Parts: sequence; C-alpha cells; structure tokens
Amino acid sequence: MGKSEADEKILSYNDVVLRRSDLDILSGPYFLNDRIIEFYLSYLSSGHPSQDILLVPPSIAFWIIQCPVAEAMRDFLDPLHLSDKALVLFPINDNDNVSMAEGGSHWSLLAYYRNANLFVHHDSCRSMNASPAKKLYKAVVGYMGLSESGSKARYLECTDSPRQKNGYDCGLYVTAIARVICNWHVNSNKTDANDLWFSAVKEQVTPSAVSCMRSDILALIRDLMARHSEHAKCE
Repeated sequence: MGKSEADEKILSYNDVVLRRSDLDILSGPYFLNDRIIEFYLSYLSSGHPSQDILLVPPSIAFWIIQCPVAEAMRDFLDPLHLSDKALVLFPINDNDNVSMAEGGSHWSLLAYYRNANLFVHHDSCRSMNASPAKKLYKAVVGYMGLSESGSKARYLECTDSPRQKNGYDCGLYVTAIARVICNWHVNSNKTDANDLWFSAVKEQVTPSAVSCMRSDILALIRDLMARHSEHAKCE
C-alpha cells in the first residue's frame, strides 16, 4: 500500500478522523495507535452520554503528563470540569518525547472514581507505565475537588489487573477495561465500595475477550463506514 493510499481518510467520527492504515493495524497483530484509542473512547462516550462520565482523548492525556507550566495546565484543565465528573478515564502512554507524535510503546489506563475518592491504574504489563500514570495523577488531583472529609483523591496501582500475553495488545486491554468500567458505572448497584469494578474487569477482560476486541473495533469501523456511505447516497 502506497503512502497516499495509507493516508486516505476512511471515516470521520465525532472529532476523530481514521485513515486506511488504521484498518491494517486492526487487521494484524499490531500496537494500537492514538487514533484508534481515541476513536474507541469517543464511541464509548457516545454510548454513555451521561454528563458525569469523561473519557479523555490520548492527545490530551499526553499533554497533561508533559505540560511544563502550571499556569498553562489550569487554562487547559478548567474547561474539562473535572470536579463535576463522577468517572474519568485517562489513557496513559509511555512516550516522553513531545516532538514525536504517536510515539511510545505501551498503553495503560488510569481511572478516577469520585465516590471512592480514588485513582486506579490498570496496566497490562506489570506497572510499566506507573511513572507517567503517577505524573498525570499529580498533575490533575488538585483539579478533581476534595472529598467530604476534605482530602484529595488517592492513587492505587492495581496489582492484579489483567495481564497481556504478548508485546502488542496493551491498547486492546485499555479499550476492553474502559468498556467494562463504563458499563459497571452505568449498570452496577455499586454496593461494595471496596470492590468497585475490579471483579467485573477480572471476569470480563480475559485473553480471549481482548483478542476479540481487535475484530470488534474493526467491524464497528466498517459498519460506521457503510452507514456514512448510505447516508451520503441519500443526500
């Protein structure tokens, strides 16, 4: 496939533009890029339109981690209204080179849940991303608001988060865990404050379920492409 063909736009979904090369990434055993992660989080967000859920795009999470100026951080974070959200999900990437778009080699997920006053880091590769996750936590914790007792949210490294079996499925684990957490938030009776979504993640984010995520996202994109095509014909 030539470069121009690989760069061909195939779908615009909310604020995300997917290209033909993204289909190749999903078709094979490859590391997911920023666009695919952003697309799926945007899709999840559309399915859970509640004002109290925020799924942060990878580019914004990366900027928060790398932002060197505290004043700029405030101008950037205030419009997100983090203190109003019950659930916030941040995709974490280990790229530390601000000049390299879509760099890095590992994805993980940092989830904030207001009722527990807690940030939980889910990493499918033994806390490989603990450093950037903690950096993001420290950057945003002051913007989340205080608990009823007046304390800031705590940080938890989830040591029994599901583990990937290869070197390229970390992004799929992020999408799978994000889906489970969103569904838990909407459908759970949340009676056990200590368990949160942990049991649901352990039961549902299995190696086979994660493997299916690749074909599920690919099928979702193809379905949306077909709908857009039909819509264009009708206009």
